[in-house]
Amino acid sequence: MIGFYLQHSKLIDQIGINALLALSLVVSLQAGQLALAQAAFMAVGAYASAFLGAKAGWPLVGCAAVGSALGALVAGLLSYPIGRLRGVFLAIATIGFGEIIRIIVNNLPITGGAEGFSGIPNDADTRWIYGALALVGLIFFSLRNSRFALAMTLTREDEQAARGVGVDTAAIRLWTLSAGGAIAGLAGALYAHNNFFIQPDDFAFGRAEQILVYCVIGGTTSPIGAMLGAALLSILPEVLRFLQDYRDIVNGGILLLVVLFAPRGISALWKRA
Repeated sequence: MIGFYLQHSKLIDQIGINALLALSLVVSLQAGQLALAQAAFMAVGAYASAFLGAKAGWPLVGCAAVGSALGALVAGLLSYPIGRLRGVFLAIATIGFGEIIRIIVNNLPITGGAEGFSGIPNDADTRWIYGALALVGLIFFSLRNSRFALAMTLTREDEQAARGVGVDTAAIRLWTLSAGGAIAGLAGALYAHNNFFIQPDDFAFGRAEQILVYCVIGGTTSPIGAMLGAALLSILPEVLRFLQDYRDIVNGGILLLVVLFAPRGISALWKRA
């Protein structure tokens, strides 16, 4: 068991970080927001915590707390200009915001620019990553039958009807986007402190696309499904490594089969059972 962990420790850590990122998007999707700025919030948390850890000597807990708080703050501020956008227009606007953040960190001397930021303390090990994942999962579990969860469901299913029964849908969108930003910022902080080096391309559009696919494969409104989707898509490329040049083809084919036969995600399979 110890030998297996030592051999695959980086993959195990990455699964935990990807699961956190999937949960950060599920919060918005549960309220009907197709907001794809998680990579930007992750970048904010990663660079803030990396700077505090490498330059100021802060401990991991303080770095992660600041990264999560800044992710929530940026998400909350973003919710105001995009508050009236829905559907694909919201997705495009948040993708654009993600590119703005990437360009900013790509050109700031304090972030290392295109050369990246190095010298980050490598102190976010498996215990910290899965401890954070357990904490976030516990919060999801405790809120699953709350009035806030019901308000999110009403907002997603019929926003006008939700307003008709007294739900403040604007506040729901603000709080869900901020919560997603906090989780993504936390994931970014752990990602930075799990590696010695980060660069702007780590938080490009491809990252946002991956996070969306985690949720689509697992179930767009299911926290457990999103985590399973993140685990599956993190493990699959490693399992198929022996296929070499054909790995991406087989990987895409498997994902296509999942979408065709489980269009509502993996979580729908056990619900159906």
